[in-house]
Amino acid sequence: MSEKTRYSDEELEEFRIIILEKLEKAKRDYEQLRAGVTNSEGNDVSDTSPTFKVLEEGATTLSKEESGRLAQRQMKFIQNLQKALVRIENKTYGICRETGKLIPKERLRAVPHATLSIEAKESGIK
Repeated sequence: MSEKTRYSDEELEEFRIIILEKLEKAKRDYEQLRAGVTNSEGNDVSDTSPTFKVLEEGATTLSKEESGRLAQRQMKFIQNLQKALVRIENKTYGICRETGKLIPKERLRAVPHATLSIEAKESGIK
C-alpha cells in the first residue's frame, strides 16, 4: 500500500474548523491588544490624580510597548492561520514544505499553521 500524499477532504474540513476557531479567538485577542496600545478604552493616566500621574506614565509606556509587541506577534499568528486556510483550499495543507511528506495530525492539531514536520524542524531545515 502506498503512503498517503495528502489529507482527504474530510480531514481537511476537520482542520479548517480547528483553524477557523483559532482564527476567531486570535482576532479577538488582537483587538484587545490593539485597544490597549491605542487606548481606545479610555483607561489612561489622564483621568488620575496628578500625584500618581508621573509614576504611572513610565509603567503605561512600558505596558503599551509590550502590548504593541504582543499585537504584532498576534497579527503574524493570524496571517499564518489565514495562509493555512489557503493551503486547505489548494489541498496542500499538512504537507511538509521540505520533505513533501504528511505532517502528523497530532502536530497539526497542536500547531494548525505548521508547514514543517517535527523531523524537518529538528534537523534545522528552514
